[in-house]
Amino acid sequence: MPLVLAVSGLLVLSGCADFEDEASGERWSAAPELSPERGPQPQLPEAQTPDVPSAPQQQPTKVPPPEGCKDFDQAVIATCLDTVSAVTPLPGGGQVISALAGERRSGRVMLVDSNGTEERFAKLDVAATGDGGLTSLALSPTYAEDRLVYAYVTTPEDNRVVRFARGQKPKPVLTGIPKGPNGNAGALLATVDGSLLVATGNAGDAGKAGRPGTLSGKVLRIDPSGEPAADNPTNGSPVLASGLTVPGGLCQTPDGSRTWVTDRGADKDALFAVPDGADSDGVAELGSPAWTWPDKPGVTGCADWTDSVAVATSRGENVQNLPLTQDGSVGGEPQVTMDGDNGPSYGRLGSLSQVSENVSVAGTVNKDGGKPGSSDDRVVLIVRQPSGGSGRD
Repeated sequence: MPLVLAVSGLLVLSGCADFEDEASGERWSAAPELSPERGPQPQLPEAQTPDVPSAPQQQPTKVPPPEGCKDFDQAVIATCLDTVSAVTPLPGGGQVISALAGERRSGRVMLVDSNGTEERFAKLDVAATGDGGLTSLALSPTYAEDRLVYAYVTTPEDNRVVRFARGQKPKPVLTGIPKGPNGNAGALLATVDGSLLVATGNAGDAGKAGRPGTLSGKVLRIDPSGEPAADNPTNGSPVLASGLTVPGGLCQTPDGSRTWVTDRGADKDALFAVPDGADSDGVAELGSPAWTWPDKPGVTGCADWTDSVAVATSRGENVQNLPLTQDGSVGGEPQVTMDGDNGPSYGRLGSLSQVSENVSVAGTVNKDGGKPGSSDDRVVLIVRQPSGGSGRD
């Protein structure tokens, strides 16, 4: 089974729907439609993965510890940030990989790349109480044309989706997602079909996840302007599926045939396959999880490698690699990497986003309950390697 190892060396809102919002006192609303038509998806750089399955195993070169903000690990592309709870790669070419990195508590979005660039891209106003703040980023499905970025944020009034461009103020896209003392984290994913998936927390009320009149604890599907997608289970509703507690991340295969959402539940963490629509009874539920973690490692972002799905963890401080069968179901125990024994450890991973079929980018949140080093928090490249080796069951 392949391993995942580190490389060493404000619009006027229109329209309204009847959704209850006990926590925030607001109703959700969507911005007007965007005028540009959807164009081709950005092409992200492919990883150069060595083809050495039969080569003898070599001892990895020991990387010196960081000196202040200088990190000698070639997989680290940004240092001395704060709680990188959101990352999204940018389109590019050649050997340079660039990404946007969002800090949960400050709302700052940084442009970083593998050449050492660290520039401020945007600053979002957030309320970072509990687990809220800036918790996810995604490029517009038409980023090549509009250069827009979407963010899931907590404000003093609610949780919401906003969009912004560099040098411009953020504009609300979807507002009125209930806010609570916890359960405010959310996740975003721009899909192959041009829609935007939004995973929402339950705002600290477990009952909301199964309640149809609230946006809490749901997977929502909207168009880039914030309107419900046309083929959702209920006409005029943004809800695609329900049943979440505190989502950690969303990911999808390159062809859009399979979509996952991770969730930090009350008694266990879980990975769910996101349904395309309602079942035969017209009910849109996530159903049984594809995999659960009773030890609750704090699942965050994920990446679908076609024959396996990688799930980053915060409390677990590792990456869990789940093998997939030909029909896309989980086929066995996860293989643990990035834990210090099977690949280097970068501590608590607060985000993970797929760059290409072989590369992902991750952010650390060691300043948020971990043991930060002098160069934390960091943005790290994670590469899917073809070499063998057994992980920990």
